[in-house]
Amino acid sequence: MDHAKTLLIVYHSHTGGTRQLAEAACAGAQAEGGVTVRLLHASAAGAQDLLDADGYLFATPENLAAISGLMKDFFDRSYYGVLDRIQGRPYASLVCAGSDGSNAARQIARIATGWRLKAVAEPLIVCTHAQTPEAILAPKQIAAADLAASHALGEALATGLALGVF
Repeated sequence: MDHAKTLLIVYHSHTGGTRQLAEAACAGAQAEGGVTVRLLHASAAGAQDLLDADGYLFATPENLAAISGLMKDFFDRSYYGVLDRIQGRPYASLVCAGSDGSNAARQIARIATGWRLKAVAEPLIVCTHAQTPEAILAPKQIAAADLAASHALGEALATGLALGVF
C-alpha cells in the first residue's frame, strides 16, 4: 500500500503577506484530504523535513530583489543534506512582492534546478504595490483574489500528489 503523500510548505514572512498566502495554500491543500500538509516557518524547517515530504511549496517575500534572508538560510542549511535525494519531486513557489517578484522566483527556480525538482506550476507572484518605506514595513492584508489563487495552488499541488500525477 502506498504511504500517504506529504506536501511541505516552507515560508517566511516579515509583514504577514507571505504568511497569509502560505496559510491559504495550506487550507487549499488540506481540502484535498488525501495528503498530509505541513506548514513550517523557514527557521523551523530543514533537510529532514524535505526528505520526509513528497512535494513542496516554497513561499517568500521578495526583499531587495531577492528571496528573504531566512528563506535563503533555510535553503543554505538544507541544500547539501538533500542533494541527489529528492530529485524529481514536484514543487511550486509563491512570492509576495512590492512591485516585481520575478527575481525571487528565479532564485527559487535555480535552487530547485540544483535539486532537480520538477516545477508543476508557474510561480505565483502577488504584488502588494508597497513602494514607500512606510508601506513596505506596514503589516500586509492580501486581497481575496490573491488568497484564492494561493488556495487553488495548494489544492492543485495536493490533488496532483494524491492522484500520483506528479
